[in-house]
Amino acid sequence: MSMNLCLDIGGSKIVAASVTESGQITEHARMATPVDHFDDFCAAIKRICPPDSSTLGVSIAGVIDPQTGQINSANIPCISGHELARELELILGRGVVLINDADAFALAEAHLGRARQYSGVLAVILGTGVGGALVLDGRLHVGLGGLSGEWGHGPASAMRTGTALPVVSCSCGQQGCVDTLGGARGIERLHHHLHGRHATSLDIVKAWQSGCQDSEQVIDLWLDVVGGALAAAVNLIGPAIVPVGGGLARSEALIEALDREVCNRSLINIQSSLLYSAASGPEQGLLGAALRVRQVLTAL
Repeated sequence: MSMNLCLDIGGSKIVAASVTESGQITEHARMATPVDHFDDFCAAIKRICPPDSSTLGVSIAGVIDPQTGQINSANIPCISGHELARELELILGRGVVLINDADAFALAEAHLGRARQYSGVLAVILGTGVGGALVLDGRLHVGLGGLSGEWGHGPASAMRTGTALPVVSCSCGQQGCVDTLGGARGIERLHHHLHGRHATSLDIVKAWQSGCQDSEQVIDLWLDVVGGALAAAVNLIGPAIVPVGGGLARSEALIEALDREVCNRSLINIQSSLLYSAASGPEQGLLGAALRVRQVLTAL
């Protein structure tokens, strides 16, 4: 059975594993991610990858421009601006295929997860901020600049509740993006905006599930903001299913509430659920990286 060596690289750790065509993962090593110095980063990759002629698949927390090969990563600043795949190929003496971590999650769900029976998959990440990716007929839609699926970088609004929202500067350089209010930090910002005090997103979601009135107000506003943005994405793309990963997806009750919001506000007549909670992490990154390598090599 053929297998690929793959890496999942986030802001805190690097995981190396072999991945078979059927999706079996055998982990070999993990180490902390050097984020401040590019030479240290490259040295870590070289240490964790044994010499081999096969193509290395890498899922990474960064956006790769398909035209220039340059990467931009907020979590691993030392690699930003580098043509990372080409530079790693020179260091390792082997082919390297990079894939954004959200894209890797989308591919893994579309081929090996609950979404595998559907042709149109919009994968959503609800973590510290928000992200997304699009898979059509089993293939990743990369788009201009490698930025397709980024539904969180548009103006946030709360049309159902009519609530005035805080305007927060987004890491993309714009003001008031959905990304600033849609993730875990966004829930915390909305809580402070409404009630003038700080709380963690985990505590807010727990209190919401327990019937706390203040937290119910926060989550209802969050559902308005995120549900409205996602409904617009659903209307534009028309996906058959929407897997949701990231830390907030660990609350199935929250994703079920978001699913109801999106379905109620979508133009599409959705008979059943559209969104579902999916596991996300190194395993999904490794699976997605392996799938991306096979698709790239098949296309050559």
